[in-house]
Amino acid sequence: MLTIYNSLSKQKEAFKPIDETNVRFYSCGPTVYNNIHIGNARAFIAADLLSKVLKGIYPKVTYVSNITDIDDKIIAAAKEENISIKDLTNKYFATYMEDIGLIGITPPDIQPFATDFIKEMIEYIQKLINLDKAYAIDGNVLFRVGSFKNYGSLSGRKIDEQQHGKRIEIESYKENENDFTLWKPSNVDEPGWESPWGYGRPGWHLECSVMSEITLDIPFDIHGGGNDLKFPHHENEIAQTCACNGLSNVQDFARYWFHNGFLNLGSEKMSKSLGNVVYIKDLLKEYNGNQIRLALLSTQYRQPIPWNKALLDQSKSIANKISEFINKHENIKPEFISSTEIAKALLDDLNTPKAIRIMQNLVQTSKFDSEEIATYKYIFEGSTQDTSIDSDTTQLIEDLINERNVARNNGDYALADKIRDKLSRMNVSIKDVNGKTEWKL
Repeated sequence: MLTIYNSLSKQKEAFKPIDETNVRFYSCGPTVYNNIHIGNARAFIAADLLSKVLKGIYPKVTYVSNITDIDDKIIAAAKEENISIKDLTNKYFATYMEDIGLIGITPPDIQPFATDFIKEMIEYIQKLINLDKAYAIDGNVLFRVGSFKNYGSLSGRKIDEQQHGKRIEIESYKENENDFTLWKPSNVDEPGWESPWGYGRPGWHLECSVMSEITLDIPFDIHGGGNDLKFPHHENEIAQTCACNGLSNVQDFARYWFHNGFLNLGSEKMSKSLGNVVYIKDLLKEYNGNQIRLALLSTQYRQPIPWNKALLDQSKSIANKISEFINKHENIKPEFISSTEIAKALLDDLNTPKAIRIMQNLVQTSKFDSEEIATYKYIFEGSTQDTSIDSDTTQLIEDLINERNVARNNGDYALADKIRDKLSRMNVSIKDVNGKTEWKL
């Protein structure tokens, strides 16, 4: 049985899925306005780890991780790079997918884009207004935090303890300083959509509530993300989702809350705002993907990682020794075998350091154990995604490419770009070479 630390109850719990025939897991994905750094990757690799363990023990797991492709940071970045919002988000989505692939992260089963759900977001906001849980003023729509009595259940922060007003000027249109944005007005030169409250765009917190509920229904089993998302992002998700659905029990949204620790460079958390970031592609000049993956998994997911060259060099040495041992048995296919010692370590709140030590002991004693090797390869040797596709999917991809080529030949570049976007969201990469279009997953 899997035990995981539930951030809601603040303790390790035996994981009991709502439906053992389909375990449902949502984890917050990237905002695609820049390259992801290794600190960002820590959250994505933790979610990938949990997804792989779940898929090793249950017949079906639906893992959803969203893409935020509308946000104030995206608008600012597009202006700075002097390109359109769409070009910017397409560019950094493609880079994100490439980067996570290089360190063995398998793409989620469902990857919803925020801009594909604007209609549903507007309907969601309207329902909250009708329930008197939200209010509109001057083109803004805000959630009444005071209307949800269990606000603060996840983070431990209570409304009367908030000190927002002491740090920043509170917007005059707010009824209460803790109320948060569901919809905000857009300027004419900014992306936006028509709504009952005027031309504008959704708030970030709302996006995840709508996408998780639509793709997984509620309640679902696990909601995940980095520790920095507990407050206010996840707290606000809980409040608006429960309010919209008439729920008072937080667990009627998601049963377990899964949060990973930070990655620290020196004594500081790695972040773009601090300017102390390390990018995956830079690391790949000296280390391969599995070595970086091992470094990220060398610390238990809830603990901070002290990221430095010594850790990377040590992980490189360990990974090389294990790979040399494993490569003698290339016929062993990756598989999660729950009776193995490595699996037992992982089933205990994803204890990756212990799992690595078990594998090191096998290497040091030259002890051959096909099941332990299979389980280790499944988790630590990168993606185990089956990239083979059936003939119907192949035909669909080729039909879309043909439609795109026709559109380009007819000068309909908007349609051609739309088809390229659709292919990209199917995890299909295309390249135009000498008048022909090549594609790959």
